[in-house]
Amino acid sequence: MSKVISAELTSQIGAQPRGKMIAYWTVTLLLAASVMLSGIGQLMQFGGNLELVTKLGYPSYVLTILGIWKVLGAIALVVPGFPRLKEWVHAGIFFLMTGAAISHMFASDYGDYGFAIILPLFYSALNIVSWTLRPASCKL
Repeated sequence: MSKVISAELTSQIGAQPRGKMIAYWTVTLLLAASVMLSGIGQLMQFGGNLELVTKLGYPSYVLTILGIWKVLGAIALVVPGFPRLKEWVHAGIFFLMTGAAISHMFASDYGDYGFAIILPLFYSALNIVSWTLRPASCKL
């Protein structure tokens, strides 16, 4: 009898609550989709990306570099396993998005209602939430 109780307790302690897992995947899939679409847009130089990058003072080839990193990072977020890679992806997304917000501030490009700064900071917050909610299998 005690073996059954200890097995139940062990499984309850080791398992992540269902609500937390749903929240993790919801936030992570939203983040991955946003990063993926942004990366594809940059690779295709779609939607004013070229004008935006030159307005901020960066060379146009930065779009290719960022686009490739974003697409690969979005894939890495949703592929099972590879906890160290996921840690690097989360760090990269954080630096990328906060860097984008800072670049817009330095270039005095706030957009309508500060959208050019608020959006990357929102993605940074999504990234932090995803990292915080990650399951034990994704932790180092």
